[in-house]
Amino acid sequence: MPNRDSIEVLLREGRTFPPPPEFAAAAGMADPQIYDDAASDPEAFWARCASELDWIHPWTKVLDWKPPHARWFVDGKLNASANCLDRHLKTRSNQAALIWEGEPGDERTLTYRDLWRETCKAANMLKSLGVRRGDRVTLYMPLVPELAISMLACARIGAVHSVVFGGFSADSLRDRIQDQEAVLVITADGGYRRGAQVPLKRTVDEALEGCPSVKNVIIYKRGEFPIHVQEGRDHWWHRLMADQKIACEPEAMDSEDMLYILYTSGTTGKPKGIVHTTGGYLTGVNATFRWVFDLKEGDRYWCTADIGWVTGHSYVVYGPLSNGATVFMYEGAPDWPERDRFWSLVEKHGITIFYTAPTAIRAFMKWGTQEPARHDLSSLRLLGSVGEPINPEAWVWYHRNIGGGRCPVVDTWWQTETGMIMIAPLPGQTNCKPGSATMALPGVSAEVLDQKGEKVKIGGGYLAITRPWPAMLRGIYGDPERYTSVYWSRWGNEIYFPGDGARRDTDGFFWLLGRVDDVLNVAGHRIGTMEVESALVDHPWVAEAAVIGREHELKGQAIAAFVTLKDAHKGSPELMDELKEHVVKRIGALARPDAIFFSADLPKTRSGKIMRRLLKDIAEGRMLGDTTTLADPAVIQALKEKYGEEG
Repeated sequence: MPNRDSIEVLLREGRTFPPPPEFAAAAGMADPQIYDDAASDPEAFWARCASELDWIHPWTKVLDWKPPHARWFVDGKLNASANCLDRHLKTRSNQAALIWEGEPGDERTLTYRDLWRETCKAANMLKSLGVRRGDRVTLYMPLVPELAISMLACARIGAVHSVVFGGFSADSLRDRIQDQEAVLVITADGGYRRGAQVPLKRTVDEALEGCPSVKNVIIYKRGEFPIHVQEGRDHWWHRLMADQKIACEPEAMDSEDMLYILYTSGTTGKPKGIVHTTGGYLTGVNATFRWVFDLKEGDRYWCTADIGWVTGHSYVVYGPLSNGATVFMYEGAPDWPERDRFWSLVEKHGITIFYTAPTAIRAFMKWGTQEPARHDLSSLRLLGSVGEPINPEAWVWYHRNIGGGRCPVVDTWWQTETGMIMIAPLPGQTNCKPGSATMALPGVSAEVLDQKGEKVKIGGGYLAITRPWPAMLRGIYGDPERYTSVYWSRWGNEIYFPGDGARRDTDGFFWLLGRVDDVLNVAGHRIGTMEVESALVDHPWVAEAAVIGREHELKGQAIAAFVTLKDAHKGSPELMDELKEHVVKRIGALARPDAIFFSADLPKTRSGKIMRRLLKDIAEGRMLGDTTTLADPAVIQALKEKYGEEG
């Protein structure tokens, strides 16, 4: 592995990382002609992708585009559950579909036949409680196979599932249930997180005070959790399942029938329920999973995301299973009971493809190279990054210390709203640059635009998607006006604005700069928080950084940085000054942080996202906002006690 100086030289010189020759030789997407083919006739290209699925009835038109509303594969009928299960039974009946390990160490493996059988029984269970096509079903569960089974069972009978992340509070859960008018909730008696018990059923009971639409609750028994069972409303999963038939004919769903509603995290006011439909969404995730992760026979794929987020929907459940992949699922935290838990799982289960978040990678960096070095990671052949822009040093660390320098790294950009990966390298042909998501995938039309909507060929501006794509959101549930105003109004109703800043380099590569509302205006200068964070993490003692803007009487906004140091180092006034000068050296004096706060950890959701709004509350001396989604609420409380008075 190169030393720190050689990494700095590597990044400064802008070195690219081509695919390893042996990887490129075996890659499924090694021919760059696919980009030209897709660009020359996008509708024909996506029609070919859709034809790889099993359709009950063919479509009559590929795309009906009445901006900003799209219908894909018009009049076509199919079933998402059947495409993930039934079509694999002849060829993959005994292949592992899901390999699962719980945080306490319990294990289960379900073959494709097992998963089909359990899904059919669960679908019949839902029918037995009166759930019908078009009904909404809320899922509030730990990361267990029954969560994926519940999703597939809903899809099988045409019910609309809405997964609510198990870290949300009762109030947040209630808001989502009420918004979708769910008729049934599936939950568990509890779950595990860092050795602690998560009382999921108790939260559901509290949430349902004020949800008259819910007629039934199904409880999966995860452990020995004390719960209240309400007679007539609450039912045990295992008791209902015992009486169900083993077959359930899949419903023929219109391509534009709703598959699921997923509420975006971090919203204020009324929850924003993103609607995804069946045919276009499944086409998008099926194709992009195969392209980006270069799926091969015998692969064992692990995406560390919780299914409560869109990454889990698209790249734990629907994308992998529609391709007949073997998916590994792990219930718990990466540092429980020790900081090498992820690497022990990679070694134990022979994981070949590993897809995680930059926040997790930076945590691994902080913990040190000794943790992965304790394990044999030679089974890995491809690494992925998702959730936010990855800083170049984290990219290189990941490539060197987890991938051993032999694994391509696919940095992916997409959103809950896009449904599928939009910008990412094709690992068999793209020369990657650390920190860049590289190019739009075939069939995706992305540009960087300025305020007026003019193309920026080289330089920074706003990311824009200029043509419809199959997995695109079809609306915000119950709020069509908000759909148009939020996503399709910045440059007219034919261009989708994802809300992210981006720049393009001389090779046309995209560099994502984070949310545009994460761009600070310091004395008239626009400074991206991601750029400052990347500069701080570039310092050899810094493991992780979160930058926010706080009100300043003269500048309008001033830069405040929360910094986590690597284990061997401690904060000091001298180091504060050194870090400020380090940022000046990397970016310029306009980006000098006004304040630096040292922290043993940063407040994060269980999916690994840093809760910057809470850091802003601390920096500006306000009362803390909602902390219910935090993985460890003690982190923000410690920061509040340490810095609240200073803020």
